[in-house]
Amino acid sequence: MTAPGEVLAHHTLVVRDGRILAVLPHAVALERYTATVNVERTSHLVLPGLVNAGVQVAVAGGSIDRPERRQDAALMSIAELLKGGTTCFGGAGFFPEETAHAATEQGLRALIGLPIAAAASSWADGPGAYLTRALQFRDVYLGHPTITTAFAPHSPCTLSDEAFRRIATLADELDTGVVVALHESAAEVEQSLMRHGARPIARLDALGLLTPALTAMHMAHVDERDIDVARRAGIALVLCPDADVLRGHGLPPVAAWIATGLRIGLGSGRAPCAAGLDSWSTLRLTAVLSAADDDGGGTAQLAWEALARATRGGAAALGLGAEIGTLETGKWADLCCVDLRGPAMQRGALGAAPDARAICAAGAPLVELAFNGGRELVSDVWVAGRHLLNEGAFTRLDWGAVRARVTAWDSRSTTGDAS
Repeated sequence: MTAPGEVLAHHTLVVRDGRILAVLPHAVALERYTATVNVERTSHLVLPGLVNAGVQVAVAGGSIDRPERRQDAALMSIAELLKGGTTCFGGAGFFPEETAHAATEQGLRALIGLPIAAAASSWADGPGAYLTRALQFRDVYLGHPTITTAFAPHSPCTLSDEAFRRIATLADELDTGVVVALHESAAEVEQSLMRHGARPIARLDALGLLTPALTAMHMAHVDERDIDVARRAGIALVLCPDADVLRGHGLPPVAAWIATGLRIGLGSGRAPCAAGLDSWSTLRLTAVLSAADDDGGGTAQLAWEALARATRGGAAALGLGAEIGTLETGKWADLCCVDLRGPAMQRGALGAAPDARAICAAGAPLVELAFNGGRELVSDVWVAGRHLLNEGAFTRLDWGAVRARVTAWDSRSTTGDAS
């Protein structure tokens, strides 16, 4: 899967020093290169690794909330992301240290949101302290091969104008992005109007935050003016329709956002714990919702665009589009491999109706993958050429040990033993 809508058969992807060296016919690759490691997947499809552009991965609730438990929570989330074919994520929340440590340890790529809030947390006790810690954290990971950072204002309605102006100044001086959840609910919009006399996105525009360096998550409760402001500013978006629905906020206007031509990625958002971190369900839902704006390209085009939003779109939304998101020479070899032999990928062969055969023939296997794909199809994952999931098995993460620790934590929490 390379150019828009194009699936190459009997091809080889050549990787050197973690980057894609070439994509060429298998016979030609055998003539030109001698492989140190050769991985053959003859009944599979290789695509860019999925990008979950907005997710919390170090959340550990209950009566025991300690750094070690948050670390285990981060490892559990990373295990889930890997199993689903995710190679890069945008980390949100108040535990950037645990999130970055787990991602680095397990080899995933991540943009870590540096929280800045008005309320105290385990990270800091006020906006000034948050900014100080954010800058210290940024310095630690500056130049890191797989970790980048961005300022991540939390609960923007509660942050002062002064705090936002400081964030805008620092982001500009340091050439750093800003990631913020906006227009997530009707209540947030109403609160912003009452406190600040402006809708959230209009307020940030007035404060100098609305630039192409800003990535807005959710953007579910918007009107035509909000969409126009975002379009003119050229911001990036991370749509989280699953989380929006599960939290009772309703669906974002996916078709309207797609029509703007903005950079759009997909994320799990702040979904309830039981919902999981499944990028496949999110891309499937956005594909269905975007059908309202279908210009006649048909199901195959919808499938391609959904997969593109979950890969190159997410990379662009996180400011990583030049490095990952497509299978192009020179980009990092962040790859996801799916098994095409599963039942979900055979629906086109049923031939139940001529129109079904025509749809699948026009876009197979992308149609089946976008509308029927899931984590059970993922066989392999590579990040920067490192094989992190091999035929469904973790190569680095000790899942048995993580599961045993989590089970022990749950037992202690249930019995009330916090020692």
